[in-house]
Amino acid sequence: MDIRIDGPVLVFSGAFDGRCTSEARYAIYRHMEIHPDGVILDISDVPVIDVIALRLLAVATRHAWLTGHQLVLRNPAPSVRRMLHLSRLAHAVDVERVAATA
Repeated sequence: MDIRIDGPVLVFSGAFDGRCTSEARYAIYRHMEIHPDGVILDISDVPVIDVIALRLLAVATRHAWLTGHQLVLRNPAPSVRRMLHLSRLAHAVDVERVAATA
């Protein structure tokens, strides 16, 4: 997995699984310290994710909420959304709302 920084946005790309959670955890928590207003995690280029990575996102979202920050997922792929629901963690993360196009 590759992690890029674009202002308050962290851009993840590649498979997000248990092997890269320590790197992702460090990047997310460090970015929340730098950007206290909120962090957007762009995961549009993440084709697959496992339950361990989803738990990391759920815990990070809760930590952000408890410390007065905000962590929002941007553009999760359909497979990632499916895993969020199958793992029953969809309620534990915030997904950015996108206006519907006509």
